[in-house]
Amino acid sequence: MDVAQLRSRVSKGMEDSRADLENLVRIPSVSLPGFDQASARKAAKAVVEILKGCGVTNAHLVEVPDGNPIVFGDVDGPKGSPTVMLYSHYDVQTPGPEDTWDSPAFEPTLRHGRLYGRGAADDKSGIITHVSALKAFDGKPPVNVKVVFEGEEETDSHLDNYVLDNPDQFQADVIVIGDTGNWKVGEPTLTTTLRGVATCVVEVKTLAAPVHSGMFGGPAPDALVVLIHLLSRLHDKDGNTDIEGVPQGHWTGLNFPEDVYRETAGVLPDVPLIGDGTISDRLWSSPSATVLGIDAPAVEGAPNALIPEARAIVSLRIPPGIKALEARALLAHHLMESAPWGVKATVTGAQSEPSFAAETDGPAYECAMHAMKQAYGKEAVLMGQGGSVPLVSNLAQVAPQAEIILWGAEDGDCAMHSPNESVDLGELERCILAEALLLEHLSQKS
Repeated sequence: MDVAQLRSRVSKGMEDSRADLENLVRIPSVSLPGFDQASARKAAKAVVEILKGCGVTNAHLVEVPDGNPIVFGDVDGPKGSPTVMLYSHYDVQTPGPEDTWDSPAFEPTLRHGRLYGRGAADDKSGIITHVSALKAFDGKPPVNVKVVFEGEEETDSHLDNYVLDNPDQFQADVIVIGDTGNWKVGEPTLTTTLRGVATCVVEVKTLAAPVHSGMFGGPAPDALVVLIHLLSRLHDKDGNTDIEGVPQGHWTGLNFPEDVYRETAGVLPDVPLIGDGTISDRLWSSPSATVLGIDAPAVEGAPNALIPEARAIVSLRIPPGIKALEARALLAHHLMESAPWGVKATVTGAQSEPSFAAETDGPAYECAMHAMKQAYGKEAVLMGQGGSVPLVSNLAQVAPQAEIILWGAEDGDCAMHSPNESVDLGELERCILAEALLLEHLSQKS
């Protein structure tokens, strides 16, 4: 099928695509603890019905103990054609306070070409992209297709280990992760790297109990002051994360504009940015240390006393090229060595998730770049992503032959995980077309 035919089919199907997306957004499928998981199951069942309507007639739920079901399905293409796996997730983040939204979080609302609602972008737009691309072929794709949609991406996912325990189910030539997007509306973008994460809890104890600061302050070290000095050594004088053995890197793809970064990150006008190198270097190719939380007395009602113990949790985002467990060990060593005045700090590891770097010189990437150029009318750029997605590394482990493509209909203005999340419907249409073209191009490579 040629470009014009696919473009026409995707365009004619957008009314149904929007309706399917709106129906999914209306389901409050928040997967975080404390929320009714019956809504997640309702969303899973709705996804199954949508899949059956686009030719995946064997779409079904796989139950997960103490978790939300995984949606699986497949449809055969022509004999000898490659196998493409399509992934997205149907669970969403909590909406947060109602008064922070301009329209109800779970009532899809169209404003200026964007559809607003929790999950409209992250990641129900991914599901709709996959489904609509299949619909463009009347449910008879030119390649073999597997679909995997989970309901716990936003929380502790059971799919991560399920992949490792059932590797045969996840074999494919190409894996399309529909859970990223373009750096800006209308700018075709492929995400090629994901930073990993390593976290540690550091604790300092200096006194048996709180004592009066007037009577004892001076010689005795205050635990919170010790901790503050320790944490201050996570960065150098210019603000670069400075952990021995975790190098700074250089990004060779998209040069992310500073003004766009400041706006999307919400950096206040009079606050300078920190660190060296380009924004892209600092975002995607270099480590980033963050103090996620500190246990310390609250300001309100704080007593005049030396603090006997204090602790903090530190997160280190790690670029590709260093193993997560190694990075966590380096972070732990750095924290212990940074305690001042001979005070001993204890460190325990909390989390480690691997980074990921895609192989971008294979035939599937060539097809993806070509498909994006046809759909958007311009060359695609390559960017990284600061967050870790353990599933991607697990898929790469069990299916090392697969090319993994990360893209989607999300964009820099979609406000995922924030109030007023939205998806640009024009971007969604272009993304659907790009994916349909990808499937067509892959069939011609077989």
